Amino acid sequence: MLIRHRAGWELPESAATPESVYLDRRQWLAGAAGLVAGTALPGLARADTTAPTSDLYPAKRNEAFTLDRPLTEEKLAASYNNFYEFGMSKDVAGAAKRLVARPWTIKIDGLVEKPFEIDADELIRKMGVEERLYRFRCVEAWSMAVPWTGFPLRKLVELARPQSGAKYIQMQTFLDPRMAPGQGQRWLPWPYTEGLTLAEATHDLTLMVTGIYGKPVPNQHGAPLRLIVPWKYGFKSVKSINRISFVAEQPKTFWEGLQASEYGFWANVNPEVAHPRWSQASEQVLGSRERRPTLLFNGYAEQVAGLYKGLEKERLWA
Repeated sequence: MLIRHRAGWELPESAATPESVYLDRRQWLAGAAGLVAGTALPGLARADTTAPTSDLYPAKRNEAFTLDRPLTEEKLAASYNNFYEFGMSKDVAGAAKRLVARPWTIKIDGLVEKPFEIDADELIRKMGVEERLYRFRCVEAWSMAVPWTGFPLRKLVELARPQSGAKYIQMQTFLDPRMAPGQGQRWLPWPYTEGLTLAEATHDLTLMVTGIYGKPVPNQHGAPLRLIVPWKYGFKSVKSINRISFVAEQPKTFWEGLQASEYGFWANVNPEVAHPRWSQASEQVLGSRERRPTLLFNGYAEQVAGLYKGLEKERLWA
């Protein structure tokens, strides 16, 4: 007899959304995108119908990636963001309207077979997209549950054809203080830079995000392309990526450059390892009074713990 063990992100079938409700939601979203193209509800991001890839949304959901909690309301997720390029507050949606996300070119370089540049929408269409439901955990001890749309980063790695010496991926966002006033703060180590090992980057959970809530990703979430690594703290999720480099040495990230005593390269979620200034044992659920116990690797330990065998001496949790 075949006994199947559910992955940590999977729900029992009895708890799944009925198909009729799921399909009705999809049809409503598709119709609403056209009906409200000129307006937006307070707190909600208007779908970017001018994006050349707007026809890809809403994308088909990959049912292998589900949740143990309700989705965060779209208006809450749209109005509670960190995007320091546009200000230090959480409500950066208005300021982020300054971001010009089209046209957008992404440079792929470093230890690859042949460096190249590619238009973001050309890349998105070439990769194809799907929707996945992921937990999101901030190092500030708040959390949400998000329907991201995108493609696995491993597909881009395959496209880039890294050389044997490539051990890490370094990702950077744009650098334009005229467009992003936060970059005028010269004490911050701009441009925003993040990094993963090649093994982390090619794990199936690691997602290059192009959309959210059935629409192209809005500016405050990092249009047109951002990273989501769901077992890591959210500061690893670099936004508005315009350069991806394959490198041999571990890259120095933005937060390491700013405050290395508090933020390191790995940033894996662990409730037993406190931030120097606050506990990580629990998390505040965005839009709720509920406080949940924090899960090891944000609940994805079964899938990703093996990536860190032999690295026990590394500072994996900050």
